[in-house]
Amino acid sequence: MARFTDCITPAGFADLQAEHTQLWEKERPEVVQTVQWAASNGDRSENGDYIYGKMRLRQIDRRVRYLRKRLQNLTVVDPRHQKNLGQVFFGATVNYERENGTLQTVTIVGKDETEPSLGRISMDSPIGRALMNMAVGDLVNVHMPGGEEEIEVMSISYPDQLGKNTPAS
Repeated sequence: MARFTDCITPAGFADLQAEHTQLWEKERPEVVQTVQWAASNGDRSENGDYIYGKMRLRQIDRRVRYLRKRLQNLTVVDPRHQKNLGQVFFGATVNYERENGTLQTVTIVGKDETEPSLGRISMDSPIGRALMNMAVGDLVNVHMPGGEEEIEVMSISYPDQLGKNTPAS
């Protein structure tokens, strides 16, 4: 059984599948072909194409192994099916106010699809953990790298069936 933190959105799962397919069906065969050609040229000890190709094959194989294991262990959770729209759960987009008055917007996602620069944070991050189960107006203390900070949940929304964010009522 997958642990709670092994959640991923349908889009994130599709991205990992696409990466696996790209590596296994397109990139790996091209690198194998290059390595075979380089090996046929003779001396492999000073053959840059051969050495680099073998190294790249190891990198691809390592990533493919990781993706296969990860895809088997992930639980796809579609935030569009969230029933309790008044609380922060996986897939929620949350506006919160920091102590200094700045507003920030984050979407709570799985660790395989985090992109802090786009506001996509892991549910296992300090802010993600602190926001889970909170409601609009709740104050919560977050352990940040610079120390503890209190944040206030200003709004919560989830994607609707069309993929657009719908605010909680």
